[in-house]
Amino acid sequence: MPRYPIIDDIITLQQALEGIIVDDLKKLKALLPDNTKVTRKADLVAVIKEQMQGQNLKQVWMQLDDIQKAAVAEVIHGQDGYYHPHVFRAKYGQEPDWGKSDRYGYQQEPSLLRLFLYGRTIPDDLEEELLRFVPKPKETSLNLVGDTLPNSIEVSAEKYNYSTGETDIEKWELPVTVFEMELAAPKDFAAVLRLIQSGKVAVSEKTSLPSATTMKAIAAVLQGGDFYNDAQRKAALEDGEIFGEIGNIKPFAWAAIAQGSKLAERSGKKLVLTKAGLKALQEPPAKGLQTAWKCWLKTKTFDEFRRIDAIKGQTGRGANGMTAVADRRDAIASILSQCPVGKWILFDAFSSYMLATGHEFEVTEEPYYLYISEAGYGNLGDLGSYDWYILQERYMRCFLFEYAATLGMIDVGYVDPCLVPIDYEDLWGTDDLEFLSRYDGLIAFRLTGLGAYCLGLTDNYTPPAIAIRQTLRVLPNLEIIAAGDGVETSDAIALDIYTKKVSDVVWRLDRPKIFAAIENGYPLAEFTEFLEARSIEPLPQTVQQFLTDVTERSNSLQDLGTVKLIECTTAHLALLIANDSRTKKFCQLAGDRTLAVQLGQETKFRTALRQMGYVLPQSDK
Repeated sequence: MPRYPIIDDIITLQQALEGIIVDDLKKLKALLPDNTKVTRKADLVAVIKEQMQGQNLKQVWMQLDDIQKAAVAEVIHGQDGYYHPHVFRAKYGQEPDWGKSDRYGYQQEPSLLRLFLYGRTIPDDLEEELLRFVPKPKETSLNLVGDTLPNSIEVSAEKYNYSTGETDIEKWELPVTVFEMELAAPKDFAAVLRLIQSGKVAVSEKTSLPSATTMKAIAAVLQGGDFYNDAQRKAALEDGEIFGEIGNIKPFAWAAIAQGSKLAERSGKKLVLTKAGLKALQEPPAKGLQTAWKCWLKTKTFDEFRRIDAIKGQTGRGANGMTAVADRRDAIASILSQCPVGKWILFDAFSSYMLATGHEFEVTEEPYYLYISEAGYGNLGDLGSYDWYILQERYMRCFLFEYAATLGMIDVGYVDPCLVPIDYEDLWGTDDLEFLSRYDGLIAFRLTGLGAYCLGLTDNYTPPAIAIRQTLRVLPNLEIIAAGDGVETSDAIALDIYTKKVSDVVWRLDRPKIFAAIENGYPLAEFTEFLEARSIEPLPQTVQQFLTDVTERSNSLQDLGTVKLIECTTAHLALLIANDSRTKKFCQLAGDRTLAVQLGQETKFRTALRQMGYVLPQSDK
């Protein structure tokens, strides 16, 4: 930007030019066709002003290149009349040509654009003339990769060459891993809720965050495990020479989502399912995932930015400056809703689109309280517009990679975060960081049909057809044996719930085990369908009879709820109350002199009893 006027409320071109030193005015005049030799400041201002009016102005504007014309159009047709560099770069991929200068910004040789923009704005009288012929800028569009994502992606980084004094561009290819979460999330959802129901998800009593053991247990039941495996990464990355531990993503997300969406709650050191969680187990997984997403958008119990471990100060003095998480999520979700289903989008393009369309948000209102490594030298208060890339983009990557992807709303393409170009090397205290956040490897994503359903873009969701592998051999002696390559993790969990495990590949149908599962809310019909779908052969007659017998026994009794027992002094009084028109709706005989009143009807029963001329004293029992 110019070292000319930095005042942003310039009213006239005359005022703008008078604020520029003579040497710079001479450089601006040299850009114009007028050959008049003048040296006095007043004369320079008059000549330039004359050339920037009427037909002369249009001729000068026509000499601008397309990007420079776009800069002028964005300012005069914009909402606030200011030039916003980061927004312009986001939309057009580059800054306009302002002219040339040395490495340090001195010895400037201005371009024609300097005749239009002064500071961040265009003088009012000049803008009024420009509006007569300058068309509106192009509409912002979301750049798409397409239906498929390449197996590798080219990345680049700028590096200053001290020998030549020039900036070199280094390029290299990175292999991309694609994880289709729409297929995995429904199974993961059910598996995690089952794991919670089995009492195997422990969290801190103080923070409600999952323990390392818990995250390992959750990862074991997820389809394909977590996105990254640190042990495998360390072995693959040049014998560990370049290695930064990423940690858990999906397992952490599931523990947080289960609590934030009220599907589970802490009871001591363990998570237990709530009524909503138990209900979710009985509904189609897509419905539960949609409910979890909607609840997560509103939850205030957890800020995803806390997962950016390298940025400190979030719980200290910086806590008061952190913005409302619900507003941040809504900003991202609103743009996510504009993404076409099934089309891959580069994360950088998504971020640029948010900026270019004015859907900006802030992680904090007080960035100077956030820091890397050390609160003094490492504070992040001087980032300026660069804070979008350091703060807001890190939050967006976490939100999309750890939560939207985990819920199956997006499929993701990612690389190892240690290998992506560094954009934080100028920040103090980052020399030893292999990456700023574990989510830096997110390269691209695509909105899934499940994501469209969760976002409310469609009323119904039809899951992709998934072929169920027939991997079980069910024997007449009630044993179930894993055949072929074995069973999937989620199938093994289901078998462990309903059957007695004999070995790693053998389970046995067991009546007490099935009864325990039914008492815990697991439908027997669901298990029967599970066996029929995965059995290599039709279920043996003995197994069918066993399941039929268990079904009949489980349906023989019905829980009608909790009642309050009331004893009358005589059988005649009990019969009178049980048959009176005012009280019979709320009670029934439970013996010669005993009445049973459902707890939810007790108040109405007492009112009707008083109308009969009787009263039931309060009991200490």
